[in-house]
Amino acid sequence: MNLSTALLHALKAHGARELFGLPGDFVLPFFQQAEQSAALPLYTLSHEPGVGFAADAAARYGGGLGVAVVTYGAGALNMVNAVAASYAEKVPLVVISGAPGALERSNGFLLHHQTRSLDSQLAIFREITCDQVVLDNAADAPALIARALGNCLAQSRPVYIELPRDMAAAPCGEVRMVAPRKPDPDAVRACAAEVLRRLGRAYRPLLLVGIEIRRYGIEHKVAQLARLLRVPVATTIMGRGLLAGEDAPLLGTYLGVAGDPAVTRAVEEADALLMLGVLLSDTNFGVSARKIDMRGSIQALDGQVVLGHHVYPDIPLEALLDAMLEDGVSMALQAPEPQRVRYPRELRADGEPVAPMDIARAVNDALAAKGAMPVVSDIGDCFFTALDIDGGGGLLAPGYYATMGYGVPAGLGLQASSGKRPLILAGDGAFQMTGWELGNCQRYGWDPVVIVFNNCGWEMLRAFQPEAKYNDLSDWKFADMAAALGGDGYRVNTRAQLRQALDKALATRGRFQLIEAMLPRGAQSDTLARFVAGVKRLQAAA
Repeated sequence: MNLSTALLHALKAHGARELFGLPGDFVLPFFQQAEQSAALPLYTLSHEPGVGFAADAAARYGGGLGVAVVTYGAGALNMVNAVAASYAEKVPLVVISGAPGALERSNGFLLHHQTRSLDSQLAIFREITCDQVVLDNAADAPALIARALGNCLAQSRPVYIELPRDMAAAPCGEVRMVAPRKPDPDAVRACAAEVLRRLGRAYRPLLLVGIEIRRYGIEHKVAQLARLLRVPVATTIMGRGLLAGEDAPLLGTYLGVAGDPAVTRAVEEADALLMLGVLLSDTNFGVSARKIDMRGSIQALDGQVVLGHHVYPDIPLEALLDAMLEDGVSMALQAPEPQRVRYPRELRADGEPVAPMDIARAVNDALAAKGAMPVVSDIGDCFFTALDIDGGGGLLAPGYYATMGYGVPAGLGLQASSGKRPLILAGDGAFQMTGWELGNCQRYGWDPVVIVFNNCGWEMLRAFQPEAKYNDLSDWKFADMAAALGGDGYRVNTRAQLRQALDKALATRGRFQLIEAMLPRGAQSDTLARFVAGVKRLQAAA
């Protein structure tokens, strides 16, 4: 066994299902080993940001590890933004970068792709990964790989593995998985007991769930706890789509002043708010109608639980849930039965122009008739529209880090990893960045359905600065380009055309389907309109 195959088998053992990459000189030896071994499928895309987003989506949707393989310098540094998004949103992503070999490092020349020093890239990735290893010694490599992959899963954050090209075929031993550290059972039981006491004394308890419960694969346990205690559940913006397939008393998504008033009241007036895996970010809480007293809440995140002034370190989220499920059997709270979430439907298919809410209605009508699909959204009004789409198939979006260009490559990564056909939503600004990755679909048989919200501008930014000219974009006529990229394109201007195009796209398999929905300037989803109005009110009050 050589170092490359040892790394590939370790990735597979830790839950990786495929590799996404872009070849370059310093990483070619690893690519060669990966192709020859066939330990994991290898998919190449056109630009490193797309590689990172695709690997991120594979991990978000299916669990396990996402893996992105790039070359040194120009390749890895091109992917910094995608890795930063994975770090911010807690995605277990493995970055494998080729690097100069020992002889090249010692020849005294500046090497191509080098920035300040040969280790500058390592220093940069130290800021956006939770562990970093350099595999320049085959004897140490198995332990280093095991440590990095173990940390990637335990912390649900990216790690960086640098592989000098002269080490790719070096003889190497097997990588043995590191057993995860078990928490102190007495501490876990004490923490669970205090959380249950706090909930038991409450008149208006609520569970607010976030991204960690998906990352650690424990949605079913959260649903079981909510049913057991009879406590209603809401998701954060970043947790939109969680528990969609579970039998849980789900109220909806908390959006503050931009959301359903009933959900907003339930969260902001809760006297025992148990937050499970929720990031305390402006995205999740920045549009609160009233300031939520975090000291009165219960926060379980990043391996610790905080109740007011009490802090329980080293309490994994799953261990807490298991203890609460065991101790909470006799403690059913008397919370009211919540109403089921209602999504806008029944598109009026007439000759009127298309608005974002028409897209939500058309998609909900189609999914109700044809079955759930995973939805992948970029950032912009397409994301706010996605919040009004039935997320029974799951929703992926960079809701907190809010990087543009995520949607298309993430959708490709999801289909490559899961085999499920995704529905991708992207604005015209984001599509200009990474939409061209659709040209890779014909090589791999991917056939996503893509809806481009084309208002010839950055509409979400224009909503805050309607007078600004720099938010305007040209009409690139994306539908006309679909055939050249190997897909089918439909340009729609009316609601009737939207219905017809969506029905045809969903019925057509084997080629990607691109629906370019032309939106009037100023047309916004209801959620974005409420969000903008709420933010402006909060800014005026401040």
